[in-house]
Amino acid sequence: MINYKFKTVPYAHQLTALEKSWEKEVYAYFMEMGTGKSKVLIDNISMLYDRGKINGALIIAPKGVYQNWYNSEIPTHLVDHIDKQMVLWQAMINKTQAKKLDTLFKTGEELHILIMNVEAFSTKKGVDFAHKFLSCHNALIAIDESTTIKNPGAKRTKNILGLAKHSKYRRILTGSPVTKSPLDLYTQCYFLSSWLLDHSSFYTFKNRYAVMRTANFGGRSVQIVVGYRNLGELSEKLKNFSYRVLKDDCLDLPKKTFMKRIVQLSDEQKKVYSQMKQTALAFLNGKAATTATVMTQLMRLHQITCGHFTSDDGTTQVLKNNRIEELIDLLHEVHGKVVIWAHYRHDIETIVEHIKKEFNTGVDNCVMTYYGDTSVEDRQKAIKEIQDPDSPVRFLVGTPQTGGYGITLTAASTMIYYSNGYDLEKRQQSEARIDRIGQTKPMTYVDIIAEDTVDERIVKALRKKINIASQVMGEELKDWI
Repeated sequence: MINYKFKTVPYAHQLTALEKSWEKEVYAYFMEMGTGKSKVLIDNISMLYDRGKINGALIIAPKGVYQNWYNSEIPTHLVDHIDKQMVLWQAMINKTQAKKLDTLFKTGEELHILIMNVEAFSTKKGVDFAHKFLSCHNALIAIDESTTIKNPGAKRTKNILGLAKHSKYRRILTGSPVTKSPLDLYTQCYFLSSWLLDHSSFYTFKNRYAVMRTANFGGRSVQIVVGYRNLGELSEKLKNFSYRVLKDDCLDLPKKTFMKRIVQLSDEQKKVYSQMKQTALAFLNGKAATTATVMTQLMRLHQITCGHFTSDDGTTQVLKNNRIEELIDLLHEVHGKVVIWAHYRHDIETIVEHIKKEFNTGVDNCVMTYYGDTSVEDRQKAIKEIQDPDSPVRFLVGTPQTGGYGITLTAASTMIYYSNGYDLEKRQQSEARIDRIGQTKPMTYVDIIAEDTVDERIVKALRKKINIASQVMGEELKDWI
């Protein structure tokens, strides 16, 4: 393995992960977001293929990241000498897409790669297709963000566990294998092997590691979890088949890593977005487009991608959207303190509400704000609390317009852009809040992006260092809509 010719050079911790795992039939990469677990898996797949152990790979990932495997991760890291047939699963397919999917079932020397979103396994169509693929190939199955199967009663969990027996080689990947309780581990590890934790049922596993108490609800006696035990024993068992690394442990990482999380518009958003798009185009075609008029229309569309819009009477209308769920999933994946930027006041309020619901414990408040409605005293307190390693405050939520200048937030090494503005200077200044003297850790920046919308174009422009508001003319912006 040492002599393996990598396409992209692994960091020391990635090499360690490979050395521990690559020949094993089952393994867990418990590697924090930003430490490069995707590359480790791809190199592992390449090695097994080269040794003739596998000729296929089924990669299962959440909607927000599964396209990244197809568009960037595999093209970047899979070694060039391996010919591949790679297909991205789509539930709604036309004839061209159907033909491409069919290439997965043709025999040949190529490595066949199928990438599916985990949500597909709640459907018979998705399960049947995956089963057909596994029947044709000696394939490795990998689950990215394996906490998506932590619920043993969920339909997709049961379906994925049922497919596991059709593959000799299995991998799970996540930065946070435990999100709510140690019981989260059971089905993730069961997917690898039913006996890795020495328990073949969730019932016996729970009895071993949870403290139970009888409670009465509506005249019925039920067993509820009130605590946990034997966790040292559980930790020792995990060491036998997993590699754990946090970003703080990886002194070899690059100083900055930029990532994307893709979300789909809800049906409600799609409807309103389409209507607003037609309205915007009709408005702009009827008069000479200026940067100001186009930016106004752009903002209206952008608001919809964030899950709200302002009606004619000035009130905010809320739309069902997937962005906030993606953020909460993200926050479960990272450790330590996090700065979250949003462009709209409504976004700030939504984020704070959901973080409090998900992460607050007892009397401790884990989140503070830094935006227009935050008082001067509370702003100072927010900076003090987020910088204090002993403070229960873990999340700072603000706007780049308010919090993006002059403050130091180096206790955090992860920065998430829930929604972006259009001003390049504000974006660059806000990034610099964690990239300052005193920062000792590698930094990770994550953009949450609504696919195939103006949101996507905005982030692309900012990453190319284009100031949308001043450097792009009105007629050009018209094309974005």
